[in-house]
Amino acid sequence: MAPDVKTVKKDPRAWDALTPPLAEWILDAVSSMGFARATPVQASVWPLFGGGNKDVVVEAVTGSGKTLSFLLPLVHRILRLDEPTKRHHVAAIIVAPTKELAGQIHGTLTSLIAFHPQSSEILPLLNGEEKRPETSSPVIVPQLLSGGSTTTPAQDLSFFLRASPNVLISTPGRLVELLSSPHVHCPQSSFELLILDEADRLLDLGFKADLQKILSRLPKQRRTGLFSASVSEAVGEIIRVGLRNPVKVAVKVKSLKTGGIIEERRTPASLQMSYLTTPASHKLPSLVQLLEKLDPRPQRSIIFLSTCAAVDYFAHVLPALLPEGFDLVSLHGKYDAKVREKNFAKFLNAVQPSILLTTDVAARGLDFPQVDLVVQIDPPSDPKSFLHRCGRAGRAGRRGLSVIFLQPTEMDYVPFLEVRKTPITPLEYPSISVSDADADAITSRIRETVKRDRALHDKAQKAFVSWVRSYSKHTASSIFRIADLDWTDLGHAWGLLRLPKMPELRKFEGDKFLGVEMDWNAYAYAKKDREKQRLAAMQKSAEEKAAEGNGGKTAEGQKERRKRNAEAWSGKHEKEDERAERREKKRRKREAERRQALTDEERAKEMDLERLLEEVRRRNKEKYAAENGGDVKRQGNAVAAGNGDDDEFQGFD
Repeated sequence: MAPDVKTVKKDPRAWDALTPPLAEWILDAVSSMGFARATPVQASVWPLFGGGNKDVVVEAVTGSGKTLSFLLPLVHRILRLDEPTKRHHVAAIIVAPTKELAGQIHGTLTSLIAFHPQSSEILPLLNGEEKRPETSSPVIVPQLLSGGSTTTPAQDLSFFLRASPNVLISTPGRLVELLSSPHVHCPQSSFELLILDEADRLLDLGFKADLQKILSRLPKQRRTGLFSASVSEAVGEIIRVGLRNPVKVAVKVKSLKTGGIIEERRTPASLQMSYLTTPASHKLPSLVQLLEKLDPRPQRSIIFLSTCAAVDYFAHVLPALLPEGFDLVSLHGKYDAKVREKNFAKFLNAVQPSILLTTDVAARGLDFPQVDLVVQIDPPSDPKSFLHRCGRAGRAGRRGLSVIFLQPTEMDYVPFLEVRKTPITPLEYPSISVSDADADAITSRIRETVKRDRALHDKAQKAFVSWVRSYSKHTASSIFRIADLDWTDLGHAWGLLRLPKMPELRKFEGDKFLGVEMDWNAYAYAKKDREKQRLAAMQKSAEEKAAEGNGGKTAEGQKERRKRNAEAWSGKHEKEDERAERREKKRRKREAERRQALTDEERAKEMDLERLLEEVRRRNKEKYAAENGGDVKRQGNAVAAGNGDDDEFQGFD
């Protein structure tokens, strides 16, 4: 009797088990990227978007491999076409909310098509000034567009005309500018895919109008995919407008709790999410201990703060507090585009332990590989951002730790997150123990740093005010209450030399100087020109006070004071006139740029509208003159007598 032969069941997520089958070069590419097999979201989207003709709405936990889940279908659909995309015709568009995310998608796509022989031959040629050569078979030629970048819309159009890319990766505003050109074509015959990455954030940031313009310029018969870690109600509007019978793909994580209860999670199982209860003044000492005690030492860490001003301040303060061997890189949305790109690349390419100090600009969309630790010094204003902040660690199956610092008055945030299916547990390892002496030592070190340069005191005041404003705007306002804040402890936590003047502190009866003794007149700026300005202003103020004290009550003193006030008033209004003139110049420039960007058809419609409005104004003027007989004096008497009926708006004819 022949022995039983056991059939080995094939892994449904193995790359060679997916249907339709992937090309050999794609298998080589994903293997080199470290994907031994498809992630759940990649395996779920591929048969719908890559093989079928379905629109998809994909909701998957952060770090689940969403980028590759839409790039693989994109290259598959374009390369299976019978002939190459025509010159200046677009085959696919990917829209991202930020320039950093758009850049990462472009980088991933470039790495992917480097394994496609025909496309990889063309890529190096695009850096020169030559036109893209014609090909007999389909190829992928991407172009990156992003607002605030080093290229202008005119340069983007010049590259498009020369390289004739068929895949555009862009932020919404810059894409609208390019699509408005008559040289850019998205016909039904060649356009394949529209991808909206981080779709809910696209709408949160106010890009709805731009998205509607983009959709209006694309053919209705197309495939569309929305990808996000959370599909909000706002995305539903775009679903109704831009998708045709979409299939929703929701990839969730389930974990087994004590007692055999299966719990649905919105974060990867490899990510441990914990909280630490600590007073405000113990937060930075706790951060230092966390970095010192974690074993192995985290190679990449991200620290989230609430505001850009807080990042600016603590970027100067933290280097004196962190354990030896850590590099600190700062990033926020108000940095110049070149600075953001430089710091972003510095963190990604760091070879020694590095910390990114940032705001919610880095909370989602951006793919920071191999982040070990995420620390939230303060909870985010929007609870949705909490999940995305945590998800910077524990991506693609890698183990990660996320810790949020909560003050004792904020502990209701824990059950609040549990209701939102984002449970967090107390931090057990490493054990953090901060004494009041440790906190006082950290505060003293911060103040020593701040005392070296008055500019840091200015940054501290601005940052603290911005933090209070942010705290007051928490969505969970019943948990985060201004009335519960300990102002003295907060002042020590920030290393302030004194509390700032602000409405929230009107009823504060404690010591606004926080026990710090300072000679404020001698407190100098490190920059000599800035210090020179301060000394000049201080001397002028002293002279004015002396003049008021010596002769302020005499006729001559009053005359001099009136003269100064008049000069100040005159100077103020001259400056206001200059500002008004500059604003008008900017307005005219924007209007000229807007008109220049219009198509011939849009320009003709606008001229027709202007002619119509001019005709309406002319008719109303004639009607008004006929009714009143041109008697201006009688009209004035009627108004003076309280009869203002003639001034009522009667509507357009």
